[in-house]
Amino acid sequence: MLDAGLTGYDWIVETGADVHEVAELVFSKVSRRPVRWVLCVPEDSPVRTVKDLEGKRIATEAVGLTARYLERHGVKARVEFSWGATEVKARLVDAIVEVTETGSTIRANKLKIIHELMKTNTQLIANRLAWEDPWKRQKIDQIKTLLTGSLQAMGKVGLKLNVAKENLGRVILVLPSLKAPTISNLHSEDWFAVETIVGSGVVRDLIPLLKEAGAEGIIEYPLNKVI
Repeated sequence: MLDAGLTGYDWIVETGADVHEVAELVFSKVSRRPVRWVLCVPEDSPVRTVKDLEGKRIATEAVGLTARYLERHGVKARVEFSWGATEVKARLVDAIVEVTETGSTIRANKLKIIHELMKTNTQLIANRLAWEDPWKRQKIDQIKTLLTGSLQAMGKVGLKLNVAKENLGRVILVLPSLKAPTISNLHSEDWFAVETIVGSGVVRDLIPLLKEAGAEGIIEYPLNKVI
């Protein structure tokens, strides 16, 4: 798995690597959306379209991706490699091609997006010869399971609670779950233990509602993996 700058399908496109794409790992710091590679210029730049970059200088970490993009549009420009914090170099060149998730860093550096080159996510990849080896493929699949399980657990928490039989219906109506809550009898036939997985963004409001519905002994716990 790749973890800096070029992190997914963009790395495969950039390098032309002949690899087996095992899994797309939808991960980002802010959202679950793919990240974007975008062509940007300063807000006060006269550049409006990619055609306006004829004969200009462009800074980017994705040199190959940018060069092929320009070639498709019939534009000849000088593409320079830039390592890290490309946004701050936009005043030294005519344009940049940079990766963004929300666009906030682009706007903070007083840049505007001219065009989107591609969307991408992090990829788990494997050497093709390794993928053809049954033992290695099994190990790679195990890594895939653990990685996807960790991503599935992001933004979720587990809840355990006890509820009397007469309040069970009200608690279930309040309680969201990944599929359906697990309900089991306690030693007393009049009480049940309920366990479920919910989004961490709703648990703050959910716990008081569960208590009002009759739940007791409510426990919230973090999740490392959901498989």
